[in-house]
Parts: sequence; C-alpha cells; structure tokens
Amino acid sequence: MKIRHYFATAVGKTSQWLLQTFFKGGSSYPGKIALTLDPNILDYLAKDYEVIVVTGTNGKTLTTALIVKILQQEFDDVLTNPTGANMVQGIVSTFLSAHGKKGRKKFAVLEIDEASLSKVTRYIKPKLFVFTNIFRDQMDRYGEIYTTYQMILDGAAQAPEATILANGDSPIFNSKDTPNPRIYYGFNHQADHEQFAHPNTDGVLCPHCQHILHYKMITYANLGKYYCPNCDFKRPELAYQLTQLGEMTNVSSVFTVDEESYKIEVGGLYNIYNALTAAAVGQHYGVSPEKIRLGLGYDEKVFGRQEVITIGSKKCTLVLVKNPVGLNQVIDTITLSPNDFSLVCLLNANYADGIDVSWIWDGSYEHLTKRAIPQVLTGGDRREDMTFRLQVAGIAEETIHECANLDDVIAQIPQLPTEEVYILATYTAVLQLRQKLTEKGILKGGN
Repeated sequence: MKIRHYFATAVGKTSQWLLQTFFKGGSSYPGKIALTLDPNILDYLAKDYEVIVVTGTNGKTLTTALIVKILQQEFDDVLTNPTGANMVQGIVSTFLSAHGKKGRKKFAVLEIDEASLSKVTRYIKPKLFVFTNIFRDQMDRYGEIYTTYQMILDGAAQAPEATILANGDSPIFNSKDTPNPRIYYGFNHQADHEQFAHPNTDGVLCPHCQHILHYKMITYANLGKYYCPNCDFKRPELAYQLTQLGEMTNVSSVFTVDEESYKIEVGGLYNIYNALTAAAVGQHYGVSPEKIRLGLGYDEKVFGRQEVITIGSKKCTLVLVKNPVGLNQVIDTITLSPNDFSLVCLLNANYADGIDVSWIWDGSYEHLTKRAIPQVLTGGDRREDMTFRLQVAGIAEETIHECANLDDVIAQIPQLPTEEVYILATYTAVLQLRQKLTEKGILKGGN
C-alpha cells in the first residue's frame, strides 16, 4: 500500500509542477490524478497535520485567510487552499503542494464547502471544525438551512473526537446534540434589551418547542443573544466573546475580544464576525494577543472580498454577493462610505452562483436610496432581473445603464461620474470579470 501512496504522490506532484510551470494553472487536476491512482491518498498526505476545517454559508474564505495569518505568527508550517478548491480533488492538490519539514508542528487550514464536508472527512480527520454561520443560500443546491446544517453535522460526525468551534450567536448551532465537543464564540457588547428579529428572518423558531425566539441583543439577521420564553433553550455560554465595538467604517473596524483590542482592514459587521472567529482559533491554539493582532492587521484583500482594482482612474471595490443576508451586510457597509460612489451590479445564475435568483428580492436594495448614487451599471447573464429589482427598489430608471457583456461593463466604468465605484457581483461574475481584467492587463497574473 505504501508503494501505491508514494507512486500516486509522485505522479500528482509531477503533474502539478508541469501544469503550474507551463500552463499557469491546474489547481484541482493533480489531485484528481492522484485520487485515481490511490483513492486513499488524502489520508496518507494529511496524516502529519493538525487539520482545521472552516465551513458555513458566509465568511469561509476571509475567516480561513485570517486564521492562516494568525497561526503563521506562531507556527512555521501552515498549509491552506487559497484558490477555493474545496472539493476532495482540490484538497488533495493542496496537500501535494506542501513543502513542510519533518519534526515541526504542521497545520492545514481548509475552507470546505458545506455540501462537500462529509466527502472530505471520509478521508481525513480534522482536529477542529469551525462553523461560521448558516443562512439561506443556493436553495437549488443546499435546500433550507436545516438541510444545510445536517450536511455539516454528517461531516463532523465522521471525526467525533474533533472539537467544534461554532458561532454561539446562531441558534441553529445549538439546536442538536453532537458527538463532538463544542465551544462557542459570539458578541457580548451591549446591555440586555428585549427585542425580536426582523419578520423576514429565517431560523428564529425554537428547535425544542417551535416558539418564536426572543433576543436580548441582535447583531444582524438571526444572530445574537437569543432565548426561548417558553422553554429552556437559550444561547450557550461563550468561551470567546467580543465585548466592545469601536469605530466602524466602510474599510476598517476596531473591536475588543476578551479585553484585547484588535483592528481589521476590511469594513462591515459581518467581517468582524470573521475576525472574531479567527481570533478564537488563535486563542484555542495558545497564540498570544500580540500575534493575533498582527495576523488580523494584514492589509491583503482576499479574492472578491473588498479587493480594490483600479480601472482607468476609478477606484473599484469588488465585493462578492450571493445571498440576502450577505448582500444586506454589504449594502450596510458601502453606505458608510464618506465619498460619493457609483455602483455596478453583476448577476449570474450558473450552478456555482445558484440557479434561482429570486434571492435578490429579499435583499434590501431599497437602502441604497439613502445615498444619491449618480449612476448604476447592471450586467451578467441575468442583468434584466437586476435592472428591474433596482428600479423597484426606487433607484431612478435614468441612472441605470444595462451592459450587454463584461467588455461593455469594463469600458463604461472609466466614464462613471465618481472616483469611487463599488462592484457587487455573484461568484461566477467575479471570476469572469477578473479574467477579463487580466486579459486586458488591468490585473496582473489574475491578481
């Protein structure tokens, strides 16, 4: 069996080198080759690693990146899958690319798609699962939030000794017993105040008695200090807690976790959750506050997460949007901008985006009317739906220009009347836009 492991590894590494050297790509294909030669190769490749898995609806990519940055302050060998190749073959490719030295403590921090988790944990046994949140997303693929959570639990159950570090503000993460030990993080920054979630909010029924949950504090959506007035269901005790919110702008946030002050160089309350999650992982592994602060403080934007691209003379901030809760947080964040801005909305409906685009009607595009946005460009495969949604939201029809293709979008951006531009795009639209920008030399090497 060892010979099979070695042969599959050698062939996988060789194909990876060839693809990266001569074709500048191939993130998953080497893993596919290695798996064909040895279906159990992942167990062999990951055996010396402390594996941390990050999963959930929103925040996986940035949370994973922040965890990696924090652990790198303390440990020399930290492997991750930065390309977003989070299916089994992509994970195998990630391990094939490792160059860690023997004798050192080695980490693998892996972003795993919710639906793929059980496929991965069939082969590797993580030591820590990190659950960010679960919101309604791509219902044609995941179904309702309870179906998605069961997918995650099925994956975690295959590594029952692994600890689950979960968002304690999310009721669903406290709704079922698990064989895994659980610890929680969350917000504890306000005095108790009796309130309810917004009527158009998923996941606010008590899992024990189906009574509507009450809240003593709400951050957004169904996240907060919840309790059921009809039974004993309530938010669990928090092992790691955010106790104070400082200045929040559209590009940065200051906050306090367990009496330590931190700052991140991205805006939005939702990104503070991502930072809190990463800080909790750092504390779990004994990383000092000083090193956590360094890890959180890096200013390297992650793919599609408030990355800034200059097109002509315009400063364009590219933001991935994929479901109503995430979209609403993005809208809240960009409206904090002190400057006037134009808007670009790119809507696709491919498999990776979610074929059903009805989610845009649950997004609060109406909040954009708080700002006098002088011009809006719409594009993507479902640009007509996007245009109509913005018109219904109250954005003046004469300010909206529909672009037939991405070349048209890119050509129109330098003509926009403001220096600042926000581009809100679904997943495949982000990929397509970045590819076009690379072809035109605006992005170098896809970066």
